[in-house]
Amino acid sequence: MSLPAAITNSDGSILLFNKWSFEDVKVNDLSLTDYIQIRHPVFLPHTAGRFANKRFRKAQCDIVERLVNSLMMHGRNNGKKLMAVRIVKHAFEIIHLLTDQNPIQVTVDAIVNTGPREDSTRI
Repeated sequence: MSLPAAITNSDGSILLFNKWSFEDVKVNDLSLTDYIQIRHPVFLPHTAGRFANKRFRKAQCDIVERLVNSLMMHGRNNGKKLMAVRIVKHAFEIIHLLTDQNPIQVTVDAIVNTGPREDSTRI
């Protein structure tokens, strides 16, 4: 049994939402490479993984799925993961139309930009 032509690619790579590749995504900050997971590509950011069972296991969760999970925080959005996946998909399409870049790379760059620039010490 083979997959439909709409799902399979010519090179057989896995694309997020069947549109964007994880292969060219690079994390520019060395301190965040362990926490921004892009090594295991998925078709949909809905793996139903149990990343809260053990300490620091959420660092192994895909970064797009962590974005989707963070959208489900408030009470009216609690547990509505399919709605959050749809919101992220539409947002990625808008990012791709406006910037002509890989939206996964734009998301990773935005996360890197939110990190601290340097260490601060208290005197």
